Amino acid sequence: MQFQKLTFKNAAGQLLAARLDLPLDRKPAAYAIFAHCFTCTKSLNAVVNIDAALAREGIAVLRFDFTGLGESEGDFVETGFSSNVTDIIAAAEFLKSEFEAPGLLIGHSFGGAAVLQAAARIPSAAAVAVIAAPASFSEMTRLLGSSREEIEAHGEATIALAGKSFRLGRRFLDDLDGGLMGEAIGGLKKALLIFHSPIDNIVGIENAARIFQAAKHPKSFVSLDRADHLLSNRTDSLYVGSVLAAWARKYIGTLSGLESRKDLADNRVAVRIGKRGYQTEIVANGHSLVADEPVSAGGADTGPSPYDYLVAALGSCTAMTLRMYADRRQWPLESVEVRLKHQKIHAEDCQECEAKNIKIDLIEREIDPIGRLSEEQRQKLLEIADKCPVHRTLQSPVAVKTRLKEGKVRVEQ
Repeated sequence: MQFQKLTFKNAAGQLLAARLDLPLDRKPAAYAIFAHCFTCTKSLNAVVNIDAALAREGIAVLRFDFTGLGESEGDFVETGFSSNVTDIIAAAEFLKSEFEAPGLLIGHSFGGAAVLQAAARIPSAAAVAVIAAPASFSEMTRLLGSSREEIEAHGEATIALAGKSFRLGRRFLDDLDGGLMGEAIGGLKKALLIFHSPIDNIVGIENAARIFQAAKHPKSFVSLDRADHLLSNRTDSLYVGSVLAAWARKYIGTLSGLESRKDLADNRVAVRIGKRGYQTEIVANGHSLVADEPVSAGGADTGPSPYDYLVAALGSCTAMTLRMYADRRQWPLESVEVRLKHQKIHAEDCQECEAKNIKIDLIEREIDPIGRLSEEQRQKLLEIADKCPVHRTLQSPVAVKTRLKEGKVRVEQ
């Protein structure tokens, strides 16, 4: 995904560091805000993976560091739950003034509780998704343990949560004592999606049940099975991202990027890979795809390999060509199944090859035309398969002209 590094001001005029993750090579169909977990930052791997899934569906996502965290200004000990809420509202106002008002709010853990509180003050948001969110302020207070007494006595205390140590001040306690989560959830008036793991040992699964019970329809719940609180396993955050993207489509408009398909004369395919791993984003005529390498080749196996796509192009072109041919002749072809396999072989194993001391690419293709076809019709379809456009391209000389994009040197951080 593409991105922009941004800053915006919170209610106190302090600069908050943000990143806007954008769909590749197309205009966003919608905008969202992601509020990270308590004491986390916008760079948490789970946040990155979820944003990437949304960007592939055409949703631009603004993620930012709350006041006093990460690259944002301010002192964290002077913040509280209410300042997190106002930070989210400031983020929404920034999006509205500079880009487009957000249609989706996403929050993880305490960030989930904050978006539930902020949602009523962000009228553009039609949908809210929370991940491992606490259902009440009493749940947040429980996590403080004996530190509450220390804060009350000395004004601040250092506590440990999810393996991290940080300082909390009196404002945090004041916010918890004065909050009403139940009213915010019951009066949400927006579509709600709740993600939670039954083995979350920081914010228990019972919180998801209480949020679900308090909320009005439309509402949905997705169990994250073996996930931990921070979604440390990459597959868990990828799953959340894919489910969230599909769910959001219903509530914040079309995400299919139809605008980018109108100009059929410009049929370029856009491809982008980041600085880690081999996962590669692809946008082809407005459709989002993902390529990767298998684990055995150093990838994460999150999508087909480049050769898989090459062979799939031949297979799909073969099936379409046979479908068109049979339809024109009104043959009783019900369906076509094509199975293909790509491998590198020594030319000496190829009877049709002239040169014998080199390796060549071999694609084996098996066609199964289904229907009440005569043997003559089946043989004709076999002949036609070799005439599909992709087949002809693969057997013809192909010229690839490559150039560097003009412009200044770009560096991503």
